[in-house]
Amino acid sequence: MSNLHASILEMARRQGLLRPRDVEACGFSRMALSTLAQQGKLTRLCRGLYALPNRPASEHSTLAEVTSKHPKVLVCLLSALQFHGLTTQTPFEVWVAIGNKARAPKIDYPPLRIVRFGGDSLTTGVEEHQLDGVTVRVTSVAKTVADCFKYRNKIGLDVALEALREAWNAKRVKMDDLWHCAQICRVGNVMRPYLEALT
Repeated sequence: MSNLHASILEMARRQGLLRPRDVEACGFSRMALSTLAQQGKLTRLCRGLYALPNRPASEHSTLAEVTSKHPKVLVCLLSALQFHGLTTQTPFEVWVAIGNKARAPKIDYPPLRIVRFGGDSLTTGVEEHQLDGVTVRVTSVAKTVADCFKYRNKIGLDVALEALREAWNAKRVKMDDLWHCAQICRVGNVMRPYLEALT
């Protein structure tokens, strides 16, 4: 094996996921990724995304894969609920938020469910987490709960109520944070009776 290929495989071990631009930034040719994939030393996860075939994948690997291709997306709603451990559901799509005027991300796999957030709704309650060597932006627990109430017609009021109960009972949120996020999402009147029932 050439030094070039050994260096790229070492990068894959360190980073978890590799994109052609990562390889080019180190002065290597992106063609080497295709060669290593043909030899079975790398797996092509989707267009422009590679990993070691036997990499230890976390339960949130799909979030890392989406974010490595589209770093500006914000993991939200059902995917954020699953990330925070606040739902019994396992969404088959990755739910991501983008700006109102942003171009919709395209990816072969996993399937995406895209919602559009505007203004403070896109910037409030954003946390950064390291998953498989990738920085993934996820809505906070309080913001995720408020988003669920805002999008209750898409995901169901029962899901929003379950998320609120789980987050509150597990002491993962404070009332002030829930109320602040409810105001940002403009669902204060919808959430008020449910928040009052908690206290």
